[in-house]
Amino acid sequence: MSQPAVTQSLAKLEREAGGELFDRTRHGFFLTERGALFELRLRRAMQRLDAALAEVSPRLIVTATVAQLQALIAVVDAQNFTLAARNLGLAQPTVHRAITQIEQEAARPLFERTTFGLVATRPCRDLAKAAQLAFSEFDQTEADLGEFDGREVGTIVVGSLPLSRSVVLPQALAQFRALRSMQPVTVLDGTYDDLLGGVRSGEIDFMIGALRDPLPISDVEQEQLFSDKMAILARPAHPLANNADIGLDVLAKQQWAVPRQGTPSRTQFDDLFALAHIDAPGSILECGSILLMREILQRSDMLGCISEKQAEAETLRGLLIALAVDTNWKGRPIGLTYRIGWVPTKAQALLLELVRRAAAVSDRL
Repeated sequence: MSQPAVTQSLAKLEREAGGELFDRTRHGFFLTERGALFELRLRRAMQRLDAALAEVSPRLIVTATVAQLQALIAVVDAQNFTLAARNLGLAQPTVHRAITQIEQEAARPLFERTTFGLVATRPCRDLAKAAQLAFSEFDQTEADLGEFDGREVGTIVVGSLPLSRSVVLPQALAQFRALRSMQPVTVLDGTYDDLLGGVRSGEIDFMIGALRDPLPISDVEQEQLFSDKMAILARPAHPLANNADIGLDVLAKQQWAVPRQGTPSRTQFDDLFALAHIDAPGSILECGSILLMREILQRSDMLGCISEKQAEAETLRGLLIALAVDTNWKGRPIGLTYRIGWVPTKAQALLLELVRRAAAVSDRL
């Protein structure tokens, strides 16, 4: 680039950043505090992105554009040019041309064309992930600069597993809103696998809920907040309500509403019978929502098995009761999951601290 082009680019960056990024002195250019915030995030983003680009083709470090990388991410996700174009709000030839340009620079195909759609190669998947995380880092930059100017910008996205919707997260969000009245926050409900994918791609900042052992992937880390136990629930007038000691042989004959297969809660429920060498109940309705479970149990003689803390509001109000069953269940670790190396903004760090405080209070109850 020419010197005037660099000067013009820096001037544009400073306008978009809301102020000067450099102090101009006789001895040279030196980062301002605003510039240091910008440079930290920019360096993190570009180091990740450049490494992935270089693996595909070193020339891409110079030639790849934002539009091309956005198209690449969309096609990797949709596995189809037409669907990717629709998701981006672009014409299909525009997306196809962007992918073709990247493949020409790479001198090799990045997608395998199959009857089921476009299957990305490993370098292509790695590049799409690196681009997503780089774009996420740019969003973090906007939030940091807004914070520097006293503005509440940048949406915080929290992934919420079932337990956190009843315990910890509501308290933390209420306290956060009292401190940050204008800060955008989005809470996404979903399965563990879906939310984990969002955390890994940078679409979700962190998630809260039951932790996994072992971790299914190596690019995230977990932070335990407290331990939770399971409870067996019933309506107050259930025939087993007043029994002092209910055996597993009796429980095995009941109809149940329990979490779905593959969750830590369901594993503990299944192990309760398997370890005692008793056939598991034959009548199972899979249900991970305490609200739905409550309504089902109140309308039938079914039993429910779910987190003790998750059902706390229902049992305290007398809507459901916990049966007296000697289960010897171990506590389940509940906590946070976020990307390794993730650097939260001040607003994200504040919400995390409030979540930790709410968890500490819940753990003492």
